[in-house]
Amino acid sequence: MEPRWLDDDERKTWITVASVLTRLPQKLEAQLQADAGLTLFEYLVMSVLSMRPDRTLRMSELAEMAEGSLPRLSQVISRLENRGCVRREPDPADGRYTLAILTDDGYDKVVTAAPGHVETVRSLIFDPLTKAQRRQLGDVSRRIMHAVDPGAHCLKADWKIS
Repeated sequence: MEPRWLDDDERKTWITVASVLTRLPQKLEAQLQADAGLTLFEYLVMSVLSMRPDRTLRMSELAEMAEGSLPRLSQVISRLENRGCVRREPDPADGRYTLAILTDDGYDKVVTAAPGHVETVRSLIFDPLTKAQRRQLGDVSRRIMHAVDPGAHCLKADWKIS
């Protein structure tokens, strides 16, 4: 079967999308490192925990919500534990699971980091777009994510992260 090669418009679009996928995380991470000494993934992990009423989540659920693998999350949680931002405990409801708990210091750190992160997200992603383009970006992103992973947590109606 012959490959379905990209036409010129598709190729140009793909090159631009690939550039965004590479450069945007670098820009977001640079801001977080400069302002808060956090990687983007560390911030996402702490942000997800900060939005839980008890700042606690099973590691497996946290990995899914932060868009990372369990081994990667475990490494990041270890680093955050060493900094006093997170602690781990066995789940009292089911000892087979481990809970990640955002400490008060961790909560303070993510709250302090959030304004700069949100401003960077706003200036890089939303400010260059019209209101209609923002809606289109959301629609297009959901369609692509559905093709990548139809069960992705970000496609669920109750999903949110700041």
